[in-house]
Amino acid sequence: MAGIDHLTDASLRRFLHGLPGVDQVGLEARAAGLGTRSIKTTSKAWAIDTAISMIDLTTLEGADTHGKVRTLCAKAAHPDPSDPACPTVAAVCVYNDLVDVAVDALRGTGIHVAAVATAFPSGRASRAVKLADTQDAVEGGADEVDMVIDRGAFLSGHYLQVFEEIAATKAACTAKDGREAHLKVILETGELTTYDNVRRASWLAMLAGGDFIKTSTGKIQPAATLPITLLMLEAVRDFRLAGGRQIGVKPAGGIRTSKDALKYLVTVSETAGDDWIDPDWFRFGASTLLNDLLLQRQKLATGRYSGPDYVTLD
Repeated sequence: MAGIDHLTDASLRRFLHGLPGVDQVGLEARAAGLGTRSIKTTSKAWAIDTAISMIDLTTLEGADTHGKVRTLCAKAAHPDPSDPACPTVAAVCVYNDLVDVAVDALRGTGIHVAAVATAFPSGRASRAVKLADTQDAVEGGADEVDMVIDRGAFLSGHYLQVFEEIAATKAACTAKDGREAHLKVILETGELTTYDNVRRASWLAMLAGGDFIKTSTGKIQPAATLPITLLMLEAVRDFRLAGGRQIGVKPAGGIRTSKDALKYLVTVSETAGDDWIDPDWFRFGASTLLNDLLLQRQKLATGRYSGPDYVTLD
């Protein structure tokens, strides 16, 4: 892009610090206003199904097992076994040593397998280790890689270091057989401290070749918030308008209810536009959101609320 043709730390700093400052009051007021928008009953069924189709169903615990991942994959492929019309989720997200289990369980479903890499969630490892982590996930069959940026380097102003690490990770997303995995860049916005930093990190990740920008690992609070997601949606919109590619957005962590998910869909439509109302361009990173969406879906179909015993456990 113009202004950073000769890439150096200084040129990146000039570019990123030349971005417009974020009006905190205005941003939070707009997010609050979008959060009050209602969706008519006739559109709510469509919105719930759309939200289900955008979920990265996630398990990222130290106690994860092959059995837990297979169970999660079964739920991803058949979220409501009583209703074959219920859409599948977009992806299942696991640690990279469990990628092969998810790939086997999801074969033929069209559901993507996403793996967290680059020393998730801290990102505290050498670049060689991070790239090996990424390559291991891709060679194992991951369609998508969720990497974490080095927040310490970013907050210290070492923008070129962060840029080069994202670019190197993107290059590592190409398998030996030529298959390319999409790269989601996790900013860990809860550690970036300011909205201006979130805007700068978003642009840095996009310039470096990320296919998605993602709010959080889900391990740090605050995780996804509506104002932060609104800000990132403005960034991907403005990036494309400036001559860049279309980039996806993934809020992750803390989105648990259908009501919240619908607020995010309204925010996507009103901010970036309907081009982003698609699982290729917007995802929810979630482990519990699907259950509430299924309960609300059943309520719309039957007129009564079934309760949590009527959906499968994650």
